Amino acid sequence: MSETIATDEGDASQPRASWTPMIGLFLAQVLMSFNVAALPISLGGMVEDFGVPPTVASSTIVVYGLAVAALVMTGAKLGQRIGWALIFRCVLGVFAASSLAMILSRTVTWAIIGQLLAGAAAAIIVPALVALIAENYRGPQQATAVGSLGSARAFSGVSAFLIGGTLGTFVGWRPIFVITLALAIVVFALSFSLRSDRGDRSIRIDLVASVLIGAAVVMLTLGFNNLNAWGLVVAEDTAPLSILGLSPAPVLVVLGLVLGQLFFLWTRRRMQQGRVPLVDLSVLGSGRERSAVYAMFIIVAMEAAVNFTVPIYIQVVQGRTALDTALAMMPFNLTVFVTATLIVRFYQRFAPRTIALFSFVLTTLALIWLAAVVNNNWESLPTVLGLIVFGIGQGALVTLVFNVLVTAAPKHLAGDVGSIRGTTQNLASAVGTAMMGAVLVLVLGVGIGRAVTEHPQLPDEVVAQVDLDQANFISNDDLDEVLSRTTATPEQVDAAVALNEEQRLRTLKIGFLILAGISAAAALPASRLPRYTPGEIPDPSEE
Repeated sequence: MSETIATDEGDASQPRASWTPMIGLFLAQVLMSFNVAALPISLGGMVEDFGVPPTVASSTIVVYGLAVAALVMTGAKLGQRIGWALIFRCVLGVFAASSLAMILSRTVTWAIIGQLLAGAAAAIIVPALVALIAENYRGPQQATAVGSLGSARAFSGVSAFLIGGTLGTFVGWRPIFVITLALAIVVFALSFSLRSDRGDRSIRIDLVASVLIGAAVVMLTLGFNNLNAWGLVVAEDTAPLSILGLSPAPVLVVLGLVLGQLFFLWTRRRMQQGRVPLVDLSVLGSGRERSAVYAMFIIVAMEAAVNFTVPIYIQVVQGRTALDTALAMMPFNLTVFVTATLIVRFYQRFAPRTIALFSFVLTTLALIWLAAVVNNNWESLPTVLGLIVFGIGQGALVTLVFNVLVTAAPKHLAGDVGSIRGTTQNLASAVGTAMMGAVLVLVLGVGIGRAVTEHPQLPDEVVAQVDLDQANFISNDDLDEVLSRTTATPEQVDAAVALNEEQRLRTLKIGFLILAGISAAAALPASRLPRYTPGEIPDPSEE
C-alpha cells in the first residue's frame, strides 16, 4: 500500500479531472452535516408543534446517529455490490423522502421515522463519498477532494446555525428541512457527472458481522451518551432500569466492547478462510493506518467536546440564544473550514507525521490558552484568537489523517475506508460529548461542594436544603428558583449565585486543560504516521 501512495501522489502526468463531480460530493457532505446541525435548532419548534417533551423530540437526533453508526459498514458493502454511483442516487432519494417527512409531519412519530430514513441513507453516503472520490480523482486532486469533505462539515455547522437559527426564530423549524430537500435534489442532478463501476454482484454481505458491529456500535453509542443521565456507576433515578443497582450505561459500554472484539475475531477468521469480509481489515494492516484511526478518534472526540462545552455554557449558563452560540463558534468553524481546504497545499513539502505533530502542538497550546483567558465574554480578542488557533490545528488534522487512510488503500477498498471513517467519527463524537459532560459535572460538583463549606455567607442550614449531589450547569434564574424554596436570605442567594458563577467558569477552564492533556497525549499515535512526502520511497522500517 505504501508504494501506491508514492505512485498515485507523485504522478504529475495524469490529466486533471473536472471538479463538477466534486461539487456534488461536497454538497452531499453538506447535506448530511446540515441535517445533523439543524436538528438541535429544531427541537424547540417540534416540542411546541407536536406537544411532546424535549426528551421525546430529541429522539430524532438519537435515531439518526444510531442508524448511521450501526449501518455504515453494511452500507459500504452494499455500495461495492450494487455500484457506488447507482446506490448513491438511490439513497439521495431516501434522504429527500426523509426531508419531506420532516416538512409534512403532523406527529413526532413521523419526524422520528424521517430521521431514521436520513440516518440509513447517510450510512451509505458516508462510504460512497470516499469511494467516489477514489474513482474520480488521483494524486493532488484526490488529496484536495478529501480535504473538502472536512471543510464541508465545518461550513455546514456555520450555515446551519446561522440560516437554521434565523428561520427557526422568525419563520419556523419546517423550512429548515426545505433546504435539505433542495440540497438532495441538486446533488441527485450532479451525481450523473460521476464516474463509477457497476459493482460486483458476486460480493456477499456477511450478516453475522453486520449484526455484531451494528449491535456493538449501538450499545457503545447509547452507553456513552447516557453516562451522565443514567449514572457513571450507580443507577440514577432517571435510568430506565438498574442492573443489581448498577447504571445500564457502563454495562452497555462493556457489552459493546465485547461485541466489537467478537466482530474483529469473526472478520479475521473469515479473511483467513478466503471469504469476503464485511470490512477488509487490511486497510488497517500497518501501524501507520492504525495510528491514523487512533488520531482521527482523538481529533473528532476533541471537536465534539468543544462543540458540547461552549454551546452548553453560552446557552444554558449565560441564557443566550442559538444565534449567539453560532456567532461565538464562528471563528472556530470558519477556521476549520479554511484550514481543511488549504492544508493539502503543504502535503508536497511536509510529511504527514510533521504536519500532525505540529497541529497537535497547536491544539494543545490553544486549549491551554483558552483555559487561561476564557471568561463570560466570548467576543473578547484573546478568546477568539484561542478558538482560531484551535481551529487551525483541528482543520489540518481532520483532513490529514483521513487522507492518510484514503491514499494508503487501493481504490477497490475505498468504501471500506469510508465505513471505518464513519464508524470512528460516530463513536468518537459520542465518547467526546459524553465524557466531557461527565467530567464537567463531576468537577463542578466537587468544586461547589468544597466552596460552600468554606463560604462564610452560606450557613450549614441553608446548604442542607440544597441537593449538592445534583450539581449541574444551570442558569442564574434556575438557581434563584431553587434557592427561593429554601430559607436563604436575599444576601445569601446573591452569595450562592456569585459562588456558582465562579465555580462554573473554573470548571470550564479545567475542562479545557483536560482536553489539552488529551491533545498532548495524541502525539503518540501522530508520531507513527508516515515520515515521507508523496513521491519519496517509504522506509520499510515504518511498517
